[in-house]
Amino acid sequence: MQRQSKLNRKVNNDNHSDTEGYFREEIYLPASTGYILLSLIIALTLNLLPLQQEFLIFRPDFVAITLIYWCVNESHKMGMSIAFLMGLMMDAGNTSIFGQHALAYCIAVYLALILGRRLRIFNLMQQAPQVGLILFVMQAIIVLVAMAGGSNFPGWHYFSATLSGILLWAPIAVLISIPLKQKPDPDAL
Repeated sequence: MQRQSKLNRKVNNDNHSDTEGYFREEIYLPASTGYILLSLIIALTLNLLPLQQEFLIFRPDFVAITLIYWCVNESHKMGMSIAFLMGLMMDAGNTSIFGQHALAYCIAVYLALILGRRLRIFNLMQQAPQVGLILFVMQAIIVLVAMAGGSNFPGWHYFSATLSGILLWAPIAVLISIPLKQKPDPDAL
């Protein structure tokens, strides 16, 4: 009997701590289409910046990270068509096989839409490995399409951009969400 009451107290305390965390979560305003477009243009610009070869290996795919962020947080405003168009712009900017990034971004968006509900229940640090899996699959598709087109395997160092994407997921998500935070109401009680 005593053991049962201890278990009940533990369950009640666990439930209480969950509700406290729930009420402490911030509520964000819905993102406007213009803001989503601006964030994608900035990400595309960051992807197309010319860098030295040593730094280029570690540059994450900012467009993919931004697409995944919007798929997780505003899935009704982000879809395959936007991912496909962003991929075509990346292919034109990188002078790579036309459709290579478009296919990879569409698959990344598909995975992000499938995992979106699951990702939303985790905090940003817990989301990072799962986002890393999506980025890895996306980069593997890019490599496979390039190899099917006659290119050689670029080496395993090519996937270091996935690691930097995992590390930058939380800061990028925080930066994108800053303008979406609700302003305190001065008339509130």
